[in-house]
Amino acid sequence: MPERRRGAALEKALLDAAWGELTDNGYARFTMDAVVRRAGTSPPVLYRRWSDRDELVRAAIVHNLKEYRLDTPDTGSLRGDVLTLMREINATRVPFITVMSVQLADYYRETGTSPDDLRDPLVTGRKEALDALFDRAVDRGEITPEHLTERIKSLPFDLLRHEILTTFAPVPDGVLEEIVDMVFLPLVH
Repeated sequence: MPERRRGAALEKALLDAAWGELTDNGYARFTMDAVVRRAGTSPPVLYRRWSDRDELVRAAIVHNLKEYRLDTPDTGSLRGDVLTLMREINATRVPFITVMSVQLADYYRETGTSPDDLRDPLVTGRKEALDALFDRAVDRGEITPEHLTERIKSLPFDLLRHEILTTFAPVPDGVLEEIVDMVFLPLVH
C-alpha cells in the first residue's frame, strides 16, 4: 500500500495534478473532481486547501512559476545575461507560455484577470532575479540606473513572449539576438 502523502508533498501532488489538468484539458474542462482523480485523493483533501476551481487554478500557476524558476545567469555582461536568460526561456517555457495564454483564456474572461495578474513577480521571485541581473550591469558600469524603468527591464522578455505567442514555437536565435542588440541594448546605453 502506498504511503500517505502529507504536508508539502501532498500539496505539491495536488498542484501538479491541477497543472496537468489545465495543460491537458484547458480551463473550460477543468474540474475539482478531475484533479481529485488525477491526484489519487479525496474531495475533502482538495477543498480543505482551495474552496473553488479559480483558487486552485491560481495556486497551480503560481506553484508552477515558483517550482520551475530559472537561475539568474551571470556571464559577465548584460548582453550575455539577457541572451542566456532568453535562450533558457525559449528552450524550456514555450509550452508554459502557450498554456498561460491559450488554455486559460476562459479563466481570464470569467475572473476578469489577465496573464499578468498570475505572473506576479513578487510571488514568484522573478522581480528579484531580474533586479539582480540589472544591478550587476550597473555595478559593472555597463548601464546607468536612470535608463532602467520596469518597462525597459521587461522589454526583451515581453518581445520574446510575443514571438512565442505568434508561432507557438521556439524563437530562432537570430531573432533573440536582434531583440537584444537592435531594440533593448540601445535603450539602456
